[in-house]
Amino acid sequence: MSNGRFAVLATTAFALVLGGCGGGSSDGPSFACPPALTVQDAGRIVHFKDGTGRDPRDVAYEAALVSAGSACSVGRNQVDVTVVMVVAVKAGPSVSSGQTGVPYFVRVLDGRGTILQGQDFVAEFRLSASSPRGESREELALTLPISQAGASSGYRIAVGLRPSPEELNYNRREAGR
Repeated sequence: MSNGRFAVLATTAFALVLGGCGGGSSDGPSFACPPALTVQDAGRIVHFKDGTGRDPRDVAYEAALVSAGSACSVGRNQVDVTVVMVVAVKAGPSVSSGQTGVPYFVRVLDGRGTILQGQDFVAEFRLSASSPRGESREELALTLPISQAGASSGYRIAVGLRPSPEELNYNRREAGR
């Protein structure tokens, strides 16, 4: 679905999701919607085919986390958070036909950076030489407690693609780090 109409709808939907962030009712504890933040070095994966080759001809696919956002609705003692991520993928010269799974993660952090919740997922794509690109909108629902003291407002949501150690090293070399 890479036509212009889809891009306009996706952009509009994402803007509406982001517009829902923040605030709560004035009679309960104040709460700021936790932002979805992309973890450094986890915004891109270059995945190679199995084997030892690591030149551009050996790339099976490249994936990128295009956008991430959150929207909240606040209840009495909890907040329901919807995290929306858009993952794009492009087939490389060594793509194999069939399903291509791009791993990603979502972690909820407290104000000190401690992971409170976390889970790994896979965005599935069907790539081939005739269909070399794909985009997936991943939507996840989380429920977070709110203390009466309002101390829960320090939540953050860390998101990203989940590269293997080899892919992470490749990303860092390509970025000059």
